[in-house]
Amino acid sequence: MKRIQTLCITMLAVTTAAASKMEISDTTAVGLDEVVVSASKWRQYSAEQPKRISLITPGQALFENPQTAADLLELSGNVYIQKSQLGGGSPMIRGFSTNRLLYAVDGIRMNTAIFRSGNLQNVISLDPFVMERTEVLFGPGSVIYGSDAMGGVMSFTTKNPVFSSAPGSVKVKGSATARYSSANNERTGHFDVSVGGRKWAFLTSFSSFAFDDLKQGRHGPADYLKPYLVQRQDNVRDVAIANPDPLVQSPSGYSQINLMQKIGFRPTEQWDLQYALHYSETSDYARYDRHTRIKKGLPQYGEWNYGPQIWMLNQFTARHAARHLFYDQMAIRLALQRFEESRIDRKFNKKDRNTTKETVDAYSAGVDFTKDIARHTLYYGLEYVRNNVHSHGTETNVESNEEKPSFARYPQAQWQSYAAYVQALFRLSGKLNLEAGLRYNYYSLSADFSNNGLELGFAPKQRNHKGAVSGSLGLTYRPAADWLLSLNAGRGFRTPNVDDMGKLYDSVDGSVVVPNPELKPEYAHNVELGVVKTFGNFLKFDLSAYYTHLDNAMVRRDYQLNGKSRMTYKGEEANILAIQNAASAYVAGFQLGCHAVLPMGFGYNMQLNLQHGREELDDGSKSTIRHAAPFFGRAAVTYQYDRLTMELYSQFQAKRSFKDMPETEKGKTEIYALDSDGNVFSPAWWTLNLKAQYRQGKHLLLNAGLENIADRRYRHYSSGISAPGRNFIASVTYMF
Repeated sequence: MKRIQTLCITMLAVTTAAASKMEISDTTAVGLDEVVVSASKWRQYSAEQPKRISLITPGQALFENPQTAADLLELSGNVYIQKSQLGGGSPMIRGFSTNRLLYAVDGIRMNTAIFRSGNLQNVISLDPFVMERTEVLFGPGSVIYGSDAMGGVMSFTTKNPVFSSAPGSVKVKGSATARYSSANNERTGHFDVSVGGRKWAFLTSFSSFAFDDLKQGRHGPADYLKPYLVQRQDNVRDVAIANPDPLVQSPSGYSQINLMQKIGFRPTEQWDLQYALHYSETSDYARYDRHTRIKKGLPQYGEWNYGPQIWMLNQFTARHAARHLFYDQMAIRLALQRFEESRIDRKFNKKDRNTTKETVDAYSAGVDFTKDIARHTLYYGLEYVRNNVHSHGTETNVESNEEKPSFARYPQAQWQSYAAYVQALFRLSGKLNLEAGLRYNYYSLSADFSNNGLELGFAPKQRNHKGAVSGSLGLTYRPAADWLLSLNAGRGFRTPNVDDMGKLYDSVDGSVVVPNPELKPEYAHNVELGVVKTFGNFLKFDLSAYYTHLDNAMVRRDYQLNGKSRMTYKGEEANILAIQNAASAYVAGFQLGCHAVLPMGFGYNMQLNLQHGREELDDGSKSTIRHAAPFFGRAAVTYQYDRLTMELYSQFQAKRSFKDMPETEKGKTEIYALDSDGNVFSPAWWTLNLKAQYRQGKHLLLNAGLENIADRRYRHYSSGISAPGRNFIASVTYMF
């Protein structure tokens, strides 16, 4: 455990100064030896890690003022964020998204058995104010994290209570923040306080977020304007009225609260015990892209909302540090999570409102070990995960308020995973390291469809169980102090979940998707080359080139049930479809970064991302892979003088023309701009933004920013809602 509170550091072009641990993590000096935890769940130097990892520090978050955890991830410059509504944010990493990426909070997986292949909003449940560090591991991470860690891992480490080092004393530490943003009239407040003695410590955190409808920029495609609003008149009919301000994307506003409570206990110097409670709840929030759909000249929907998104995590962690025969450090993690989400929709001028509600109780137990053997390090562990899925549907007559049971989105189901892994870091010499890892996963899935009361045409109880193996092998070579070369190969996997095998629904008119108990895991095979070069302590370049092949991909295809290709569903004849292991895909690309410390307090940071991917379609032809974003990046010039820090930066995306659009996106005229031929495309865009921070003494931070200075109207690729127009941000933080 760290006991040092301050350090004195001296670097070329950096003034010698006393700094707190948080400030050290945000220093602008360049180097090759950042400390990371996402690669093994234990602290290790990035120079020994062959995988590419981006780190987002608390200082960055405090300076940039991200509204959500999705916006926090975007600060890396290497994660692309898709949004279908203001209350959302679906990360896209190296051509992968949704259930092919993994979220972890303090080492606990957030992914559940109903994570779908469509866009996910679960990351907004996290509170950006409580993050001690946020790391993005690129490429497969299944050896350590298991299923779903195919394209990358987003690891969030939250703040811990602070213990006192002096006998009989109590250490109190905390902060309070108030923030306002003009584009959506944001009103955000946050407060956290830590009180600690020698053995006991407590941390309490609370955040409240409130957002009105989001206003987009004035200059850009007219296709993104919202010319109408839907109103319900006298509870009898829906009418479309003119939007008083077509720049305002209504409905899109929502609110959210986050609570975190941690209790730490250190009975001895070797043991560290902690209980943590995380709770997050949103209001209802509209799925904005559904509110822009037009059918026969009228809005398609009178209502389309997500109900409150609720996440609760109870976690107990026990850490033991002592030299034993089998380990030097041990961490036991026990967790219970509960997820609640619902979907509420009603067609325009229809009286029946359909609601589906899903709850998932996720239990997990894991133990992780490290052991130093000579100059080498061994990481190994065991993990068990169980998800209990409950789903039900109701239909409400909005005129009479009468309710009756309706079709559930999912069966009542249980998904379980048992796993063991081992990873070893061999320090072969002072310049060469070898890392190798292996994991075996066995999973089982059982689903009961009788909650829908349909004539299914198949047994109401379905089962699926198989094993999956993943591995990794990587080299790091440091020929000189200013060079780092890495080569890494890895295999990630995703096991079928309840959304894959258990979702019974109308995919399109005249077709129905049924369960396929023969589904097998899909695999991502990745190879990556990395180069990092520093010039003194003032300039660093890093480049990663990668190729990933997706095999046994789970996709929707025509299917036969009991030898028949059609069935009666909801009283009508329908074609039968099912998710099957029937396709392959690939993604190739590079990530380039530059970090420079310039004279007179200036600095420069840049991240560029280029990726290209193709996937196999039903007819055997190839199409651009859906979640491979166009060329994008971030470039910033920074300035620091005394207590003032400033940043002028640009974010940008290249154009994606109609011919390069994925086949699945070409019909989505409601979310894309239209070219001269009336075909969808994603226009290029760039923004200019200015941020400033002034530190008044030791306790007060004043922040101000002006985003999208040119007031451009633009959308991220594949997004259903435009980004904010010109946006003024102001915040004040008091630290004690």
